[in-house]
Amino acid sequence: MAANDTTPLIEKRSIDYIPEAERHGRLFSQFTLWMGANLQITAIVTGALAVVLGGDVFWSLIGLLIGQLIGGGVMALHAAQGPKLGLPQMISSRVQFGVYGAAIPIVLVCLMYLGFTATGTVLSGQALGQLFGVSDSVGILIFASVIVLVTVLGYRVIHFIGRVASVIGVIAFVYLFSRLMSQTDVGALLQIRHFSWSSFLLAVSLAASWQIAFGPYVADYSRYLPSHTSSVKTFLAAGAGSVIGAQVAMVLGVFAAAMSNGQFAGHEVAYIVGLSGTGATAALLYFSIAFGKVTISTLNSYGSFMCIATIISGFRGRLEVTRLQRLVFVLLIVGTATLIALLGQHSFLGAFKSFILFLLAFFTPWSAINLVDYYCITRERYDVPALADPNGRYGRWNLLGISVYVFGVLVQLPFISTKFYTGPLVAALGDVDISWIIGLVLPAALYYVCAKKWHGTVPDHLILPKEQGASPITNELAAQA
Repeated sequence: MAANDTTPLIEKRSIDYIPEAERHGRLFSQFTLWMGANLQITAIVTGALAVVLGGDVFWSLIGLLIGQLIGGGVMALHAAQGPKLGLPQMISSRVQFGVYGAAIPIVLVCLMYLGFTATGTVLSGQALGQLFGVSDSVGILIFASVIVLVTVLGYRVIHFIGRVASVIGVIAFVYLFSRLMSQTDVGALLQIRHFSWSSFLLAVSLAASWQIAFGPYVADYSRYLPSHTSSVKTFLAAGAGSVIGAQVAMVLGVFAAAMSNGQFAGHEVAYIVGLSGTGATAALLYFSIAFGKVTISTLNSYGSFMCIATIISGFRGRLEVTRLQRLVFVLLIVGTATLIALLGQHSFLGAFKSFILFLLAFFTPWSAINLVDYYCITRERYDVPALADPNGRYGRWNLLGISVYVFGVLVQLPFISTKFYTGPLVAALGDVDISWIIGLVLPAALYYVCAKKWHGTVPDHLILPKEQGASPITNELAAQA
């Protein structure tokens, strides 16, 4: 804990292993970070989609909660890997896919980050435009500048922003809920119960996809915790913060959409702020919306940087990234996301729904493979130094992991229902999209069966890098962790 006092403000590490001497932080920071990341306008919009696209209030709330718990469990299992390995999330994929092969899912993760950063920037630009009396496009540019700064500063500042955002978010959401309750008959809305499998599973999928999308980078923000940190407590801290924050935000979105009489879609930020009236209160809410998006947009940009650095380092055989390279990567990432936001700001809602549902097809198989391997096959026994060596234990390409991943993507295609693509079995299932369930269960089962029979060499224990300046005894204990 004392390391907090001497930890530099600007993060010096990137995708390399975090030595024990530099570990710091508390589990509570995981809770506040993920609560702050979820108490924001995009989560409100996601919850609102369950009603905007045909669901009633009661079953939408139930479906969203079920999706949060399922997806949040997957997300939190990834979070628990951070303290044990001391590495960003996607580096560990080299165990399942190979040092080069891990680039396959990582490229898709980068696309996800770009999409989420861009859509979040659109909403933040609307809020800043209203707050400062400028156009939405100028608001987008202002917000992008803030994201670049916070992302370059790195881990410690991101956690600080998360703590502040969680406090501001709680205050803003309590106020918005009180205003919402005073303007609508909540009891009457809850009494309208027209169950539909398609609408119900849409709500489950919206929440589950929201949570599962954090999986590829959640360990990036727990990797600085001391290695002796309880995996169970890490799971609970990150999972509870994310599930509670997202469910609160989505519940607000459900009620807002239900009472909007069609005025919500296309005017999301203005409608939410309009619940509070005008003047200083509205200005404060516009600020809270923009500030709330800083956390999650920074996580997306920081995660993108980690992914690009992971891809490049896999082919270079090194894990170190200089600060100048970090700045270039961040400018490239945020600049691309900002361009997408400026070009697509007027067709946000429909594109966002299709985007997050379609992405499930690519991330649920990766999640299933990574978690089954870590918890059931290797059982945390990774050779961390070998993750940087294409000629080492994990090789360049792991055909087993790659094959199961491709199978996991393809097997979902008949069940996907989005604007991008609709599978042939969707109509027979009453337009219900169950692809994410298929993408979690089948690849997990197949990988478990195959890896138990044909897995590569697994160390007898977790092997960590030797730490400079540490005593021989300390390094020996680390190697036997």
